[in-house]
Amino acid sequence: MDSTPHGAAVTAAGFGLKGPRGWAFRNIDLTAGPGSLIAVQGPSGSGRTCLLLALTGRMKPAEGTAEVGGLPLPKKMAAVRAVSALAHVPGVAELDPALTVGEHLRERALLQGRFGGSLRALLRPRRERRAEARALVDGALEAAGLDPESLPKGIRTSVRDLERLEALRLSVALALVGGPRLLAVDDTDLKLSDEERAAAWAMLRGLAAAGTTVLAVCSEPPEGGNALGEELVLVRTEDRPAPAPESTAPSTPVTPTDPVDPVEPVEPTDAADTAVEGDSRPAADGRAEGHDDEEGAVDAFAETGRA
Repeated sequence: MDSTPHGAAVTAAGFGLKGPRGWAFRNIDLTAGPGSLIAVQGPSGSGRTCLLLALTGRMKPAEGTAEVGGLPLPKKMAAVRAVSALAHVPGVAELDPALTVGEHLRERALLQGRFGGSLRALLRPRRERRAEARALVDGALEAAGLDPESLPKGIRTSVRDLERLEALRLSVALALVGGPRLLAVDDTDLKLSDEERAAAWAMLRGLAAAGTTVLAVCSEPPEGGNALGEELVLVRTEDRPAPAPESTAPSTPVTPTDPVDPVEPVEPTDAADTAVEGDSRPAADGRAEGHDDEEGAVDAFAETGRA
């Protein structure tokens, strides 16, 4: 499936990713046109975040096929990363609670100016570059529905003082500055009230209606489609089965006439030979809870490496 000049079509067939403890997800089938709203639903630990990272070229799949904007995965992972953006992904793309809204926006505009354009664009007069950066930021804020003037301290409001929905909007706005064809949002409805959840989905529907393909991880999908009345594309991830217990078959019984050898002491295992299964470090903002697929993401990162 091809793409429009803006939104990227997303397809997958038998798509799967495996980590040291087994499959993070597998058997994912997906067909979504440009400008679609794709909801990834599943229980905690079912690989939702890993699927989001794999479809944006950040993690290498283990089986199946997938394409984003006609770019095959995993062959064109770098190209997929160039046309996609992440928002609200703990440990990968998250806000710094110590920075203000304005500092986040200025940093993102600077990075976009340095690395998001052509060399010719860097040679233009500074006034033109500043005007373009301001237009990009203003457009992204408007699309995400965030008005800095409505915040307690305006643009000087610290991220730690934002409400959850405001933080989500800011994270989406930062991702939109680069003009991605595929926007991937994690934990879309995490700890939001019903009213806030409806507002978040309305924002994402508006982005899809404007032409950007949106991939959103959620615990509960929204009702209906996007703002144009198109059907929601729903992808469900399932719980991974628990590892099978080791065999406990009884050993051959020893008759009284058989000699029994003494048991030799077992040498302690060297610490260097012990594999580290995961990483229990908290998120940068100090949350101990809040990320549904942290364990699955750690497993897959350990296996594939962060792209």
